[in-house]
Amino acid sequence: MSVPIVRSADQLRETVAAWRREGVRIAVVPTMGVLHEGHLSLVRAALEKADRVIVTLFVNPKQFNSQADLAAYPRTEDEDAAKLAPLGAHLLYAPDAEEMYPAGFATTVSVSGVSEGLCGAFRPGHFDGVATVVAKLFLQTSADFGFFGEKDFQQIHLRMARDLDIPITIVACPTVREADGLALSSRNVRLSPAQRAVAPKLSSVLLKTAERLGRGSPVLPTLAESRAAILAAGYREVEYLELREEADLHPMPSLDRPARLLAAAWLGGTRLIDNVRLFRIGSTD
Repeated sequence: MSVPIVRSADQLRETVAAWRREGVRIAVVPTMGVLHEGHLSLVRAALEKADRVIVTLFVNPKQFNSQADLAAYPRTEDEDAAKLAPLGAHLLYAPDAEEMYPAGFATTVSVSGVSEGLCGAFRPGHFDGVATVVAKLFLQTSADFGFFGEKDFQQIHLRMARDLDIPITIVACPTVREADGLALSSRNVRLSPAQRAVAPKLSSVLLKTAERLGRGSPVLPTLAESRAAILAAGYREVEYLELREEADLHPMPSLDRPARLLAAAWLGGTRLIDNVRLFRIGSTD
């Protein structure tokens, strides 16, 4: 058993049109490949919600800030297709760059506000690339539901679909972690054995910080101590460690409503991101 692979938008639309004649609901799971259990959990969730599930595989050049980073990004289509087959995914859409961005392509989708801090501050243009490709995937698949993981918490707050009246419901699913707490990421394959041993310290510090803040520790001094703890654990740089409102990612000087603690840090040459939910202990939220 194998998952059918489609490489052109025209062929994709033909398949979707046939499904629509059957009256089915369609979900899309956008990915850049190197599928891990986090991606597969999204596929399983999509299969519970929809009658047909499309997984997309496209390493999007427009969301990379570095050509070296783009070139180094792993491509594992055969392995990815093999992982999808037993799950029952109905289609793998794997276009190339020329299909997604043909000669003369000149449109960019830009989402202001929520995209401007956190990762947006350190990766200029990144979220424009994300919003542009995701808008195209939503339109090409005509999906009813789009499934995304909460590890990319800032990404799922981009209101592109709502602002452009794209009729799709976004479903956010919990971050999947290794047994030692490391958030699953395609970038984890770049870690050396020594770095892999250090990597879980990021989630460990986040959880301890969330507990301290939940018990009333002052935000700024606690975050400063936690940044130092991440560096002391072996990370070479902390790009950001911030407390943001969960609903709209506004900065929070104090913990008085449901929030997310978000971080990005470099371990060697690999950039890792993570976040945890928190609220003041004793709150009913």
